[in-house]
Amino acid sequence: MDPLYPDGHQGLPNWSEEQLTDMTRVANENGVAMHIHAMGNKGVTRIINAFVNGGKDEMRNTLVHVRNIDEADYKRMADHNIYVTSGVLWHFAPDGQPEYMREHGTVPAGQEDKSYPMKSYFDNGIIATTHSDYPATSGSPDDPFGIMEIAVTGMLTGTGGKPYWTEELVTREQAITAMTLNIAKQMFIEDERGSIKTGKYADFLLVTKDVLSCPANEIHEAKPAATYFEGKKVFSM
Repeated sequence: MDPLYPDGHQGLPNWSEEQLTDMTRVANENGVAMHIHAMGNKGVTRIINAFVNGGKDEMRNTLVHVRNIDEADYKRMADHNIYVTSGVLWHFAPDGQPEYMREHGTVPAGQEDKSYPMKSYFDNGIIATTHSDYPATSGSPDDPFGIMEIAVTGMLTGTGGKPYWTEELVTREQAITAMTLNIAKQMFIEDERGSIKTGKYADFLLVTKDVLSCPANEIHEAKPAATYFEGKKVFSM
């Protein structure tokens, strides 16, 4: 991290930049895309360097989790077709959490009410996907509509607290894109799935609520009324 944590420490990387560069080169040359977990702006920069210097832009190498990004790295990610997958649960904070982190020095100074971007990816033309940390993170939703509500409102339904870093909340359309078409792109199957279009497999949900127009705090109430996979109904209420 830059700045360092209040006690002067910073996280330890698992690999050097040179090792990451070599691994990326070997993986990409053999048709394998890289997905690397990153926390901290220095770590993010190190991985981007490895993707740029050792990788192939067409391989859609991906940063995972991704806490803290230096402004200049957004452009490099966009320029080199670097993808992101990041959980949105981190946009929610229990009452007093920023103050607690500030008092106890659990994050670098200035990071108490921010860390995990989302909107900035869309603003910079970066392909971003999102997900839940269920069941790793206690209380996180295990359905797309709960995730969508957090992405849009910054709130975890049914719990106390408040959103933080609200500048990074996304629109409903962006949230849906992050869970559909962008995931298909990340998996190199956007010509087959991820959106409704002539020539693609007919994979889609019918839902009980219009998540594009209902009150934002009711998005989580949407349930699948029917599920279609490759044009065939495989579930109905």
